[in-house]
Amino acid sequence: MVAGFDLFDACVDADAATLYWDKPDAAAPGTCYAIEVDGAPAGTTTRTHLTLEGLAEGPHRATVTMLPAGTDRPVRLGELTVRVPPAKRDIVVTAAPYHAAGDGVTLNTAAIQQALDDCDAASRVVIPAGTFLTGALRMHSGSELHVAAGATLQGSADPADYEPRVWSRFEGVERLCYASLITIGTLDHAAGFTTRDVRISGPGTIRGGGAALARAETEAERARIADQLAAMADYIATCENEDTVPARARGRLVTIANAEHVRLCGPSLADGPSWNLHLIYSRDVVTHGCAIASRGVWNGDGWDPDSSENCVLFDTRFDTGDDIVAIKSGKNPEGNTIGRPTRHVRIFDCSSTGGHGIAIGSEMSGGVEDVRIWDCDLSRSLYGVHIKGTPKRGGYVREVDVRDCTVAAITVHAVTYNDDGEAGPGQPVFERFRFERVHALGRQWRGDDAGRAVPAVLLVGFDEPGHEVRDVTLRDVTLGGVDGGSGTMELSHVAGLTMERVAASANPTTKVD
Repeated sequence: MVAGFDLFDACVDADAATLYWDKPDAAAPGTCYAIEVDGAPAGTTTRTHLTLEGLAEGPHRATVTMLPAGTDRPVRLGELTVRVPPAKRDIVVTAAPYHAAGDGVTLNTAAIQQALDDCDAASRVVIPAGTFLTGALRMHSGSELHVAAGATLQGSADPADYEPRVWSRFEGVERLCYASLITIGTLDHAAGFTTRDVRISGPGTIRGGGAALARAETEAERARIADQLAAMADYIATCENEDTVPARARGRLVTIANAEHVRLCGPSLADGPSWNLHLIYSRDVVTHGCAIASRGVWNGDGWDPDSSENCVLFDTRFDTGDDIVAIKSGKNPEGNTIGRPTRHVRIFDCSSTGGHGIAIGSEMSGGVEDVRIWDCDLSRSLYGVHIKGTPKRGGYVREVDVRDCTVAAITVHAVTYNDDGEAGPGQPVFERFRFERVHALGRQWRGDDAGRAVPAVLLVGFDEPGHEVRDVTLRDVTLGGVDGGSGTMELSHVAGLTMERVAASANPTTKVD
């Protein structure tokens, strides 16, 4: 096995097969890959994914070979059997017996839900061109929702359309929340995977109720727990704002819970009332070819794997109201006790035009390990790569590898927000991080303005002995070098820092505040 290469898989339907693979340790920028199918050349690419169209139904043997720059010696990476299924039967929601209306006014929840209930493994539910207003929907094992070109599945802005509430997890704590626009699976941290083989596809748009729904759900929850909030007045005064507690009842755009082998291929996903995609206690979830947007939505995260395994995200563009990605695993004693880590996460060929960046934490009490990020442009983000936790969390973050990326900054530190509740058994452990061929600009991108200068690298560990940030490698890292950026580093409570070819080239007129 080539070092750093252990992923080679495909998202496949009757129309196309998208192959994707790990970036080997030996691959430098500009490395080319050649793909063969059944022994014949099928394409080349400098990315670590390739979509093939026109494959006949049945099995095909695909291979990927690395062609390192400056050499004529190819390196065969792996081989995969790709099975192209037969075309599915379309269940079109406007047809009988469903008669959904794409006028943007008619509430179609019952009609679309019935179509989803009628969907079997040989079928897919099709949302055709038009705007289809709906409340909460559920998908079962073996079902597919296809949002066609020109189609918008539009979530309503009425909290009543997302009742009854469901058992969920928000900011690391299990609780009742409003249902999401689309829910796959039923949450149970003590159970295995109860929902399988679900697909959301197509070039159309799935749009939530956005900021209007977020406000309505928050106000409804505020009224419901008014007495509790009054009794917590002293605590509420320490929170981020007066919405911190009641807003935890909000649903998401798509929730995937206790599910495995889920594919989200192609659609634009926008404006959930909080996070857009939330993966909880799930395994083998792949998202690619999407656009995820939620600017203007508070806590509007993009893609959040939470106590989940084997999660892959690639070829996706973000413009979000909070983290574009937030990797989580529970909060404080509950997260420690449930003890389900998030691990084996791959993120590549992604970019943002707004949002906070790729975060790990702050809810990471169940542990996070084996995260690989490559070929991402996070220059237009607030924090870049942001590994964070509070001293109460316990748990760990380890084995994070970031290569060939441009980021606003590299930040690993303790934070003070979202720190309510009982403390866990000890401070977190942050260890074994590698940043290689990364350009850290030292600039928080704030959208319309030029941003502000911050340390390009901030490593601040915890103050308990043994809980420093440990074993960090910075190799071929460039700091600053852009207008408004900074070439500085700030280090505290760090043990085992290796730096090779780290070059600061900040704008000398920039001042860090």
